[in-house]
Parts: sequence; C-alpha cells; structure tokens
Amino acid sequence: MCGRFAIYSSPGRIRNHFATVNQLNFGPHFNIAPAQTVPVIREENHDKRTVIPARWGLIPSWVDDTEKLQQPYNAKAETAAINPLFRHAYRNSRILIPADAFYEWSPRNGKQPYLIKLRDDEPMGMAGLLECWHGYDGDIMTFTILTTLANQLMADIHDRMPVIIKPDNYTAWLDGRLTDIPKIQAMAQPYPERFMEAYPISRNVNNPLYDSPDLIAPIQE
Repeated sequence: MCGRFAIYSSPGRIRNHFATVNQLNFGPHFNIAPAQTVPVIREENHDKRTVIPARWGLIPSWVDDTEKLQQPYNAKAETAAINPLFRHAYRNSRILIPADAFYEWSPRNGKQPYLIKLRDDEPMGMAGLLECWHGYDGDIMTFTILTTLANQLMADIHDRMPVIIKPDNYTAWLDGRLTDIPKIQAMAQPYPERFMEAYPISRNVNNPLYDSPDLIAPIQE
C-alpha cells in the first residue's frame, strides 16, 4: 500500500523531469497524507502533459452520496481494470503523481517507518487514477494511487508498494487512447529494486501534522 509520501523537488524540477507544459507551485511537503491536495500530471489533447491539483482519495464521477463511500486512496493494479470503483479511470484517466519518496512501516520493532526512494534521487512518477466528481460546490478532482506486489527491497518492509512508472513509459501510461488492458498492466509491475533504496526514519512521520525535512533523514534502527 501507499499511505504517505513526500514531494521536495522544486516545481521547476518536476516540470523538467515530467516534461509538462506548466508548473504548479507546491511544496516542499514531507508528510503527505490522504485527503490532502497535491499536484498530479495528466495528458490533455493527447500530446500535452499538464500539472493540476487533485485531492488524494478517489470519488468516482457516478457517485451521488460521498458520505457512503470510503474514498479509497489505494487501488490494486491487479484488479483495478475490473473493479467498478476504478475501471473507468483505469482505461481513460491514468495519471502520474510526482514524488521524491514514499513511506512504509515495517512490522519489526513496533512498526518502524522507512523511507523509500530512487537511488539517483530523481523524482518518481507513481501511477494513479483520476476522477472528476461533480459536487454541489463545483467539480472536485480526486485520485488514487495504484499498488502492486513488493519487489525484493520492499518485501522485508511490506508486501505491497506503489506502482512506479518507468520514465520511458510516461507517454504510454498517460495516453487515454491506450485501452488495451494487458499493455496497461505490463507497465504496472514492481519497480526494479536495484534502482531503489530504503532506510529507517523518525517515528514523527506517524503524525500527519508533522511536516518537516528531518523526516527524510536516516536514523539508526
């Protein structure tokens, strides 16, 4: 699963990495939790990548009463194509969620939190699904993060991890014209562990109100 992540790259760096036509001033934020609004990247007009704000926790467009919906912040990549909550967005509205790191809790030592990031310190594009919900006060953009089975690095920490899209696949992942499920699923596989690293961090991350750069510093476990 993925319940917390961080964005501390500058908006300009995010724009350059994802080749977007605009940038959204945001951050840095070191402890992003569900229900918060963050920048996400989608494709418009089949050739332009744009950054827009969206709230973490999916509300499908067909939902009438949000009080009765859990607003899931994760979706399993293996079943999203057939799950009624996600199947429309899986085919038509795939997005990338920029992140520099995400957090996960190991059952060892009383749920020790870990930071996981790419070894080269480049931003990562986590796979997501976007929906526009037409609420009483206007349209609300919401999203969920796709998860998959853990790679070898993550396996000792948790049995699942967010889907991280390889940069070579950004264009195909964002292309709403691609509706071939096997081809989509082929991009939603565990990211190679040799390109990632993980280390223990402060338990201050347990508090969603704690948002400080010391959260990304390694500690002695």
